[in-house]
Amino acid sequence: MSSYRFCRTDDIGLLVDALNRCWRPHFPDEPPMTPAAFKRSIRDLQVWCSSCMVAFADADPIGVLIGAKRPSGTLIHRIAVHPDHLRQGHGHHLLTSLGSKLAILGPPRIVAEVPEASGPVSGLFEASGFVRETILTDYVWHGDAETHALPGVAGAFVIPVTVDDLEANGLLGGDHPQTCWERSVETLTARKEEIAGLAVASDERIEACILYVRPGGGPEGDQEGAEILSLRAFIEDGGARLKQLFSRLRAQDVRSVRLPKVHPGEISTELLETLGFRSAGGHRLYTATLRQGSGSP
Repeated sequence: MSSYRFCRTDDIGLLVDALNRCWRPHFPDEPPMTPAAFKRSIRDLQVWCSSCMVAFADADPIGVLIGAKRPSGTLIHRIAVHPDHLRQGHGHHLLTSLGSKLAILGPPRIVAEVPEASGPVSGLFEASGFVRETILTDYVWHGDAETHALPGVAGAFVIPVTVDDLEANGLLGGDHPQTCWERSVETLTARKEEIAGLAVASDERIEACILYVRPGGGPEGDQEGAEILSLRAFIEDGGARLKQLFSRLRAQDVRSVRLPKVHPGEISTELLETLGFRSAGGHRLYTATLRQGSGSP
């Protein structure tokens, strides 16, 4: 017999087990979930155990939903059903149960970032009343041998920069461009101790910046690649200042860069192509706004 329940803060072990039993069979290349990694998602993404659910067949987890909550809304961070229990309504029940709770407690907005290759998951959200809002595009960049030789911008120089530096200069906050959940201002703030950054600055202001992490963890991680968390230019210059920053990255032997889940309103495709990025897949952004007193959009 199937049963479902919301979780508590002392259910981290259960949620880790449920993710490894239900999520990993669909994504075998991902590392196993651990309690430490789950706790990092609580810190970085604001995963709330009370917004997480587990479905059971007797005592065995057969489905899991992981929800992250901020004042702006709730993210369905992960939802998965064990391969032996697909197409039995478990995913829909998990979604509608969370919706019923949020319709009472708020916030009413729910979002999900679904890989384009995950057709069945997209079908689940569409059947549950979610609307596809846009496509979040993944980009990659591979520095060439000449990148480090690009000329600088007259009157500007490259300096290290931190999340706190950007905040002190008023460059985080309400006017920050729309981004995916994992590269939002809240995530940047939560991860600031492990984020490295470079900026082009003049005597008067910061004119462009990059915030990034390396796969090895933090600024001193793997030197071969990096993941961009923020890429911004504050002056219209055709990408010249951002190119200067990528020249510095290439000079530091960073040979490849990932920029995941770029929202169309975040940075223009033309500028990214000018910088040498190319698309490499994407995610569908689904959204729903709950009606008061109802668990449905």
